Amino acid sequence: MQTIIDIPEHEMSLLEKLSEERKVSREQIVRTAISNYLQNQRVRDAAFGSWGHKRVDGSEYQHRMRDEW
Repeated sequence: MQTIIDIPEHEMSLLEKLSEERKVSREQIVRTAISNYLQNQRVRDAAFGSWGHKRVDGSEYQHRMRDEW
């Protein structure tokens, strides 16, 4: 799929330099960056583990549990 995005001029310049240094296309760098970002989001979301389905603030839950004592 193709898309159009606006990249600030200074970032485009850095992207071009990185592309030349690594001898890969700018497109490949952008695809890799997007893939890494999406993977990091999945890992971050999964970090909640068994708490992922709960919509309770941690502090609120802690106070409720202490109230049981």
